[in-house]
Amino acid sequence: MSQKLYVGNISFSSTEESITNLFAQYGEVLSVKIPTDHMTGRPRGFCFVEMENAEEAKEKLNNAEFEGRTIKVDIAQERPQGGGGRGGFGGGNRGGGRQGGGFNRNRNSGNNNRNSW
Repeated sequence: MSQKLYVGNISFSSTEESITNLFAQYGEVLSVKIPTDHMTGRPRGFCFVEMENAEEAKEKLNNAEFEGRTIKVDIAQERPQGGGGRGGFGGGNRGGGRQGGGFNRNRNSGNNNRNSW
């Protein structure tokens, strides 16, 4: 049965191929995903590796040096379903309502010109 590993503190120059080669020493690597920053397109410094023999890879590679960095390897935790997690639009309680933004749009301000900024 395959498991997904979280691999933290990888070099920003690490590639799917170099990570696959590292983890393939401990079992069949099914996939490698390196998340990137949405704004810059740069890698975020961690990845996910799905493989068959994940426990052995975790034991052997956690705190190992890889491409000049000490990597952290652990079993990946599934994100909670239902939109309660991080990211995306609409997540989290941000107060809400019409909280002004520096513009006086109050109709009772004494100025009938609604576009007076």
